[in-house]
Amino acid sequence: MLLSLTTIAVVMSVILLYFNARQNSATIYLGIFFLLVSLYCFSQYVLLYSKSVLLISILLSGFAFVFSPVYLIGPALYLYVRSVLTDNSRFKKSDLWHLLPMIIYFVAALPYTFGPFSEKVEAAENAVENIEFIRVYAATFLSEIFSVEAIYLSRPVLILFYTLWAIGLFLRYYFQKKLTTVFSGQYFVAKWLSLLLGFFLVLVVTHTLLVIKFFASDFPELFFSLNFLRVLSGAGLIGLFVTPFFFPAILYGLPRVPESAIDKLQREQKELSLKENERKNTNHFESGYLNLISRKADSFMKEHKPYLQSDFNLLHLSVQIQVPAHHLGYFFREVKKQHFIDYRNEWRINHAKMLINEGKVNEVTLEAIASLSGFSNRNSFYSTFKRFEGVSPGAFVSQMKS
Repeated sequence: MLLSLTTIAVVMSVILLYFNARQNSATIYLGIFFLLVSLYCFSQYVLLYSKSVLLISILLSGFAFVFSPVYLIGPALYLYVRSVLTDNSRFKKSDLWHLLPMIIYFVAALPYTFGPFSEKVEAAENAVENIEFIRVYAATFLSEIFSVEAIYLSRPVLILFYTLWAIGLFLRYYFQKKLTTVFSGQYFVAKWLSLLLGFFLVLVVTHTLLVIKFFASDFPELFFSLNFLRVLSGAGLIGLFVTPFFFPAILYGLPRVPESAIDKLQREQKELSLKENERKNTNHFESGYLNLISRKADSFMKEHKPYLQSDFNLLHLSVQIQVPAHHLGYFFREVKKQHFIDYRNEWRINHAKMLINEGKVNEVTLEAIASLSGFSNRNSFYSTFKRFEGVSPGAFVSQMKS
């Protein structure tokens, strides 16, 4: 199960970074967070459960590169929560100190990482033969200063510290009533952060207790028994990796509402609620905002006919109606369920049909109709027309004449 959940986390990290990295840089922290958690889980699986000398040897060969990034799990979570709450994802110079534990551990483990591979194989064989070997295996020169137990515990304890810090920041915003202005009505974000922090807190606390139990117990095999802590830890891990799939707006990036548009959106939301007999979805600001995007786009296309320009694209529409491009991207992808190109071509085809109905085809060729409708070439016009209307432009003209 641990290996399967690790795979899910990697896939989720890729989704987050692919869909959101450019538009919403805060999710870069979230993608890094899930990627590092999956790396940590995979290393635990290899070290404790795989019983493979080869895998453990490879893991120990990259010790510095595998275990030092784990110290960034906590900072990545905290920076993500801070970025969401403050709507500012900039990594400041003062944030560099968050990297210090990782750098210290990396430097300390580097000499051992590049040691002879035969030593890694020997250590792996000892670990497979007797898991207690992990309790005494020192892979950094920090073990000359601290005990092996303290070094192992430093990872979950540091992660727990950052988790509590992030929770404290979230609660401060909650009790100071700042969430309503921070999220601009997108209350699903508050629910998402609550579940993210809640599940991860359960996971970190139980994992820390399990590590303590492993080093403190005279019978380390109890660490692998099916007990309450392991069940609770598994529940936290499953909840952490599965929850994002119930928030597609997080995975695919529902953008924040610009502060300058809030008053106008609230006014139009009230008007919309009156016209639609106070439908439930108009009570949610994000729904009203997406409806506003739809009305602004359709109104601008109808009045100004920008689609008649052959180079008209999503960015041009974004500038003209003053809606961020990633807002429009989300609207077409998740709400309208239509590519922007199809949306634009639909307007072009309707314009071409209007010209044909008005008898323009008697004055100019179909190629000219295509150009007047915004198409850059004949082939694009013919293929698009047939896809939307089911017949070619020539057949359509014949039908109209008959």
